[in-house]
Amino acid sequence: MSDSTTHAAHLQHHFADAEQQRESAKLGMWVFLLTEILLFGGLFCAYTIYRAWYPDMFLNAHKALDVTMGGINTVVLITSSVTMALAIRYMQQDRRKQTIAMLSTTLVLAGVFLVIKYFEYMHKIHLGQLPGKYYTFTGIEGSNPHIFFSVYFLMTGLHGFHVIGGMGAIAWLLAKTRKGQFSSAYYTPIEMVGLYWHLVDMIWIFLFPLLYLIG
Repeated sequence: MSDSTTHAAHLQHHFADAEQQRESAKLGMWVFLLTEILLFGGLFCAYTIYRAWYPDMFLNAHKALDVTMGGINTVVLITSSVTMALAIRYMQQDRRKQTIAMLSTTLVLAGVFLVIKYFEYMHKIHLGQLPGKYYTFTGIEGSNPHIFFSVYFLMTGLHGFHVIGGMGAIAWLLAKTRKGQFSSAYYTPIEMVGLYWHLVDMIWIFLFPLLYLIG
């Protein structure tokens, strides 16, 4: 498929050329990512305030988290960022089979992350380490330990929804790639989803030490 054919198939009528369309898509994605940063930024501010108010409680409560599971999930997401970047690189080289393999691997790794998080959540629910009035666990010293778990579930839960959204986008890319709708001349959607996925990974890299490694 020639560049001109690819451009004709994907160039929207309100753009002068494919490069303008690509740059507009990148600008739109960066604006969207900025709103995501602002959203999580508010949660990080709340975390900072509550940790300053209850430093001892946060220190004691964080010991209830499974550092091993959190660490494995960190490795899983970092690896998924690598495979996502490779998917973009392979499509730039018109290596469609390798792109499909890397997108599939990224999707599987995201699923692994959610499965591990599911087992973490189920353990917390079983023990009663839950937000607000649902907190029933009695084995943590300090006042108001339910606040820590409220912050934990809010931040990791919101992040988990973003992982699910990213999986949906990657699955969409896989379907489009299998149909041959991307090439070295047009791979903007893969690049945009890649930017989103890197942000999801980066947020977890901040969440892991703030929640699991306080001590």
